[in-house]
Amino acid sequence: MKWPCKLFIFLLFSNLPVLSLPQSEEVPAPEKTSYFKDVWPIVQRRCQGCHQPAFMKADLLLTRYEGFEKGGENGPAFIPGNPDDSIVMAYLTGEIEPQMPSEKSPLSNEEILIFSQWIQEGANDDTPSEMRLRLPSTEPPIYQLPPVITAIAYSPNGRFLAVSGFREVLVHRADGSGIEARLVGISDRIQSLEFSSRGFFLMAAGGTPAQFGEVQFWHIPTQKLMRSVTTCYDTVFGASFSPDAKKVVFGCSDRTVRVIDRLSGEELLRMGHHENWVLAAVFGMDGKRTVSVGRDRAAKLTDALSGAFFENINLLRGELTAVARHPARDAVVIGGEGRIPYYYLMDRPRKMLIADDSTLIREFERQQGEILAISFSPDGKKIAIASTSDEVPIYSVENGDRLATCQTQGAIYTLAFHPNGEQLATGGFDGHIRVFDVDSGRLSTKFIPVPIEKKLQVSN
Repeated sequence: MKWPCKLFIFLLFSNLPVLSLPQSEEVPAPEKTSYFKDVWPIVQRRCQGCHQPAFMKADLLLTRYEGFEKGGENGPAFIPGNPDDSIVMAYLTGEIEPQMPSEKSPLSNEEILIFSQWIQEGANDDTPSEMRLRLPSTEPPIYQLPPVITAIAYSPNGRFLAVSGFREVLVHRADGSGIEARLVGISDRIQSLEFSSRGFFLMAAGGTPAQFGEVQFWHIPTQKLMRSVTTCYDTVFGASFSPDAKKVVFGCSDRTVRVIDRLSGEELLRMGHHENWVLAAVFGMDGKRTVSVGRDRAAKLTDALSGAFFENINLLRGELTAVARHPARDAVVIGGEGRIPYYYLMDRPRKMLIADDSTLIREFERQQGEILAISFSPDGKKIAIASTSDEVPIYSVENGDRLATCQTQGAIYTLAFHPNGEQLATGGFDGHIRVFDVDSGRLSTKFIPVPIEKKLQVSN
């Protein structure tokens, strides 16, 4: 019997396991460039300093997608799907001068490519709805509770007290009788405040954590933001003016100390001598040196002209969070987690030895909590120490004796002597400003520095 060929083949292979041929895997489509994840972080860090509600160069607002889309005095910033004809690309690449960011280093090729790809893919806004509510606005924030106060400063003439708020600085009459101005910016946190020596300018330094650092310069007579310098990837700390108010020094979480020019915003120095976060920095008397402190426990003396490191002026003990320079000599008081304020000379009286502490003038008494802020009186004869405890002691600089004790409530993050030397203002965790009589430590004034809006009661 002859088997049909097809049937024979079927029977021959019918008992064999069925083998399936591999199917070709689908290649996932490349993920589109995200405005919120890719473009917006670059805009925050490199562009919004000059294009924010308080300071809109070329009438261009970059703190919101809508402002970027609308463009400025030269028309729409981009044409969705057409990067070649989008004016923002011409500025970023230098095809149109001045190349942006103005007066700063250009964006990298990789950053420029991100803008180009985003526009090519349609320039869509994928900002989450909950984040849109947090974007900077021209309107002052609304408070339902007092915010933590992280920075205060008196004007040199004693008329005003500047206080940190959420994304703003509130300028109060010094007696606490009312608000003179609300200076609204883009930084969620203000970590440092200082008036220039003649009081025309107010420096406010801070930023938005894990996003950008910023130093603002406000012109007090006109209440206008004159310049905003955005820098690094996190909030900046412990900023202070040089004696001539032409420069500002501050610390960063990337272990650097930076010096910028007040007029141009140019970064003059970036010093990487620390081994951990830098939390405060001050200039010497002549502005040619700086002392910076941080989590690496060192108080580092550095050349403010070249950036060269001189030496540590202290023995390494605990992490340092605060430094203040004497108003009339090159000497500083430092403090931190060790709770003891140390008073050091900036100049070593003899050759340095291993584990040498010859620059130490004296130790003050141990505080009840970790030290958070230090302030000299204007005449340099008294010093006040703020900590995580509920008291602020005032000491004699000459002999270290405690002269008075100011009773507060909770941690105090900032304090400042009035220019007349007779009052001391404090601010901290509970959101209240307290002003004390320096000689007696008695509370003179207490107020909440922000307007509080009461919650509406909904009846059933």
